[in-house]
Amino acid sequence: MSEKGLKELRDKLDSIDNELLKLINERMEIVHQVGVLKANSGGAIYRPEREKAIIDRLDTLNNGKLNRKAIEALFLEIFAISRNIELPENIAFLGPEGSFTHQAAETRFGAMSSYISIGSIKGVFREVSTKKARFGVIPIENSSNGIVSDTINCLSTYNLKIIAEVVLDIHHTLATTCDKVTDIKRIYSKDIAFEQCHSFLENFGLDEVEHIPVESTTKAAKLALNEPNSAAICSHVGAKIYNLPILFENIEDKDNNKTRFFIVSDFENAQSGNDKTSILVKFPNTPGALVDFLLDFKNEGIDLTKIKSHIVEGVSIFFIDFNGHKDDENIKRIFNKHKDSIKFLGSYVKEVDDI
Repeated sequence: MSEKGLKELRDKLDSIDNELLKLINERMEIVHQVGVLKANSGGAIYRPEREKAIIDRLDTLNNGKLNRKAIEALFLEIFAISRNIELPENIAFLGPEGSFTHQAAETRFGAMSSYISIGSIKGVFREVSTKKARFGVIPIENSSNGIVSDTINCLSTYNLKIIAEVVLDIHHTLATTCDKVTDIKRIYSKDIAFEQCHSFLENFGLDEVEHIPVESTTKAAKLALNEPNSAAICSHVGAKIYNLPILFENIEDKDNNKTRFFIVSDFENAQSGNDKTSILVKFPNTPGALVDFLLDFKNEGIDLTKIKSHIVEGVSIFFIDFNGHKDDENIKRIFNKHKDSIKFLGSYVKEVDDI
């Protein structure tokens, strides 16, 4: 291509960028007007069901090179910027900067939000309950390791609502300053990460070196950077934060390793048309109570996607997910019939059926 032809294309790009900037600013003006109306009526600024409806509509209209994931990435960032212009958001998340929970938070709240790193799940719930943070992001389950007990305990104790779920593909790297695997004498990581990468460690003879559990994979990367003959099992982002060279990528045993996260806050979502609801249930001590409860769901045509038993303060409870919104008529009937047994946790836009 000639220099003249290249310049013409770049001029076109500049013209499009100028128009995009103008249109985005126009969007922000309208967002501001909506924000004033919501503030006067006490409405929530973050509406996941509305954002989903917008992305669904744009995906239907799309006939260009963008796929749905690209549309989501682009517009979720625009949505986050819009909210932060109206009201800067404090987001509490479990773990240090670069943790998987931090990554899950950024997929929904973008780069402009103010993130608060918290060392425990209970601490995240406490920050949101005391309104020091507007939202909290915590893990609820991993496809390999199951339900996170601390999250269930806090959902039982606090009166916050689940307003969204986020599902991340979890990939681990082996990062080290060592040039060769045989130079590695110790590995830092979270205990769960060691479990998820067992086959890789065994295949490379790294099951024989010292494994040192630490509270986060990000801390593992920091330790490995400063200690000779050390390595870390950590996320790609964690290694990047500390400029720790990556020796192997995607070392997890299962290629479908996923973690599901909840976003919690102090409001409830409206219906989106594609919702999931989570509840905790404590059944009366009568024969067949669980069976009768499940039969009611069957009779109402409600699709249960998860049921897990759990012990909270010595009492057996059940964590249950099902498709639908609490304001759907068939679900209302279930809630009314079992109101003494159910704690409603939240209805939110469904990302996946299960992991």
